Amino acid sequence: MKILVVNGPNLKLLGTREPSIYGRETLDSIMRRLTAYAAAKGVCVEAVQSDDEGALVAAIGAARGACDGIVINPAAYTHTSVAVRDALAACGVPAVEVHLSNTHKREAFRHASLTAPVCVGQVMGFGGAGYVLALDGLLQYLEAQEKDMLK
Repeated sequence: MKILVVNGPNLKLLGTREPSIYGRETLDSIMRRLTAYAAAKGVCVEAVQSDDEGALVAAIGAARGACDGIVINPAAYTHTSVAVRDALAACGVPAVEVHLSNTHKREAFRHASLTAPVCVGQVMGFGGAGYVLALDGLLQYLEAQEKDMLK
């Protein structure tokens, strides 16, 4: 099983970027922890981070037929990118949206997600641990889908 992890703009700055909101853990540390956790479950994780909307859209599109699921932190594109939303809808790969902070406790413009409606679930507010929670939820979703197909 292969899961694509997509990280949006400014996430490479984790650890130093607004630590009172995002904590001090780096994206590399989060991805190492997630990769090790996934490997223990027999799952391969491929991670991509970009500040470029087009690169994220391309990575999501390439997941079709290549990945079983997507864990995505669209970051600021959560609230602004129809292109990322449409890529998630078009690729046909189940996705779970993850955010380090609880966006509903922040500025009003962060309360709306364009991408959540095309995802199977959303995890927020648990820092880097949210990626593990998102992966677990996605794996449970995929398992249930497989069972339904066998019926």
